[in-house]
Amino acid sequence: MATLNFKHLRYFWVVAKAGGIARASERLHLTPQTISGQISQFEALIGYKLFERVGRRLELTDAGRLALSYADEIFTLGDPLESALRSPAQGRPQQFSVGVADAVPKAVAYRLLEPAVRLPEPVRIVCLEGKLAGLLADLAVHRLDIVIADSPMPATVNVKGYNHLLGECGLTFFATPKLVRKHKGKFPRLLDGAPLLLQGEQAAVRPKLMRWLDEQQIHPRIVGEFDDGALLKAFGRAGAGFFAAPAAIAEEVRSQFGVVAVGHTEAVSEAYYAISVERRLRHPAVVAITSAARKEMFRRRA
Repeated sequence: MATLNFKHLRYFWVVAKAGGIARASERLHLTPQTISGQISQFEALIGYKLFERVGRRLELTDAGRLALSYADEIFTLGDPLESALRSPAQGRPQQFSVGVADAVPKAVAYRLLEPAVRLPEPVRIVCLEGKLAGLLADLAVHRLDIVIADSPMPATVNVKGYNHLLGECGLTFFATPKLVRKHKGKFPRLLDGAPLLLQGEQAAVRPKLMRWLDEQQIHPRIVGEFDDGALLKAFGRAGAGFFAAPAAIAEEVRSQFGVVAVGHTEAVSEAYYAISVERRLRHPAVVAITSAARKEMFRRRA
């Protein structure tokens, strides 16, 4: 057999872990055709089929399961090497790669990540924002140290990972002073019939907020839905509608967007998680983030 090509082995490993070529292509940022061709070359090189198609799914053959057991060891052993190469050397700061789900408000993300900047040993933060599924794919192949999200890792995602609750808090509702004067009354009744700006469907808090409004028999007029929390707040600052934000960043929202708080509820809470491939957190930046979140940012509810 020719010399083992570790690039082919890694592609095989990612396909096996992802459960298919389509998901692997997202993680590796390659076309499915490229990955399929690489797997075929690998199988031709070793002289065995690694996958067999069962319906629409790929399943490992006996040779594939054997190859996966060795690939797991090879790439697991590679993680300490990567960490060692990332560690401070000759005065260079240690790299900390973190993914932030786009449903997490940017002010929350900053508050969570800020303790990493205050570490005694300097850290260089590499921060990526995106959809949770894509970030978890990068986490699975160790491109990220952690992912910060507003929900636990979905059970349907074929990634071995662990959810670490950072904390949770209730919601505070805001509006411009001019809009508040137009809709007089006590909270939360003043929201009935009032214009409301909603988080996008991907936000974990949205169904909880809608359920609470129904329970209160409050029927606001939804005038906008936003995947981007900063854009939602920009519309709120312009007076387009009332909006809710995590109570943990209420002061930042008031000062940055020139709005006033009209009410608060603990019946609807937002929770934030650090998702990692490690059951026990070891990276000093991750330890600092989780500790500060639980003791400071979410101390009332952590």
